[in-house]
Amino acid sequence: MNDPIKTLGDDAATLVHTVAQTAAQTADQTIRSSQRAAKDGLEAVREGVHQLREKSLHVKDATATYIQDAPVKSVLVAAAVGAALMGLVALVSRHGGAGR
Repeated sequence: MNDPIKTLGDDAATLVHTVAQTAAQTADQTIRSSQRAAKDGLEAVREGVHQLREKSLHVKDATATYIQDAPVKSVLVAAAVGAALMGLVALVSRHGGAGR
């Protein structure tokens, strides 16, 4: 004769074991998925840094070539940019102090 309390206890133990296994598997899958996402993100950052480095080297080389080809024009452009930046700073500093 089966004892209903023992059967109920066995069923509960089996259910707890099944839930624990499922939770462990889900946690493992979540961890692996997170690791893959982190690895993919890191690779994307590395690729972005590499592309930025390549572009900056290209800009540096193009700038150096331009300066060598037209040194006077380069100095005039740099002076104009510097004057424009100083004018912008002066304009911002005047408006920034008015509200105090």
